[in-house]
Amino acid sequence: YRKVSNLNRSQVEELRKENRDREIAFSAALFQPGKGATVGPFTTEITLTYRNVFTNIGNAYNPTTGIFTAPLKGANMFKFSVYGHWNPSNPSTVSIVKNGEKVVVAHGHQDQYAVNSSKGVVLILEVGDVVYVRLWSGRKIYDNEHNHITFSGYLLFPLR
Repeated sequence: YRKVSNLNRSQVEELRKENRDREIAFSAALFQPGKGATVGPFTTEITLTYRNVFTNIGNAYNPTTGIFTAPLKGANMFKFSVYGHWNPSNPSTVSIVKNGEKVVVAHGHQDQYAVNSSKGVVLILEVGDVVYVRLWSGRKIYDNEHNHITFSGYLLFPLR
């Protein structure tokens, strides 16, 4: 069985480059290794900056701002987790935000011990859309070297 192709080398290279441009994936934890602390509570919501970057293929995630910016139109999967220590007056609540609008909320609250929650969502993004995680006002979270609090995303497939 022999395949016949009309593609020349430059066309093959162009297809490879196009596929590389579609390689978008990131995963990060809240703190750098060796760090650990409670974050919050604050009087206003804050955007979390996940600085311990495990993967950032395509560089669409900015660890300085905590913001993912869509480089192309497509369906994207996002996952995030939240963790907190016991504190009845300050539960742990964060949300995924797309272009300023809350999409999904992860909330943890209990009267003793630690609490955690995680969520995932598929979002259709246009070029330049932004996605990030916000800590709600009056809430607090905790992370340490075990990387309890993470934010990840990847392109499932591009759309036209």
